[in-house]
Amino acid sequence: MKLLMFIVDEEKKEELEVLLNRAGVTGYTEMPHAIGTGRSGPRLGSRAFPKTSALIFTVLEPEAVGPLVETIRGWCTSCGEQLRIVAWGVEQIL
Repeated sequence: MKLLMFIVDEEKKEELEVLLNRAGVTGYTEMPHAIGTGRSGPRLGSRAFPKTSALIFTVLEPEAVGPLVETIRGWCTSCGEQLRIVAWGVEQIL
């Protein structure tokens, strides 16, 4: 199994949730209002840098990851979103 973490602009998280639902993802955990800095610049939720990100986590079977990533890449291309996806191997869920 694979644990996927999506890092998305807070303003685009609902669109990502719709894509996940359409792709058959039955469960995920969201951490809104994430702050930090990276390729897209500072996202600190402050006056100077007001944007924030959202982190969305889900666990999928390995064969489901590729099609989902391709769907999300298509969405990113069409709307210009700079979403990041991180994947980890999962040995077991307890």
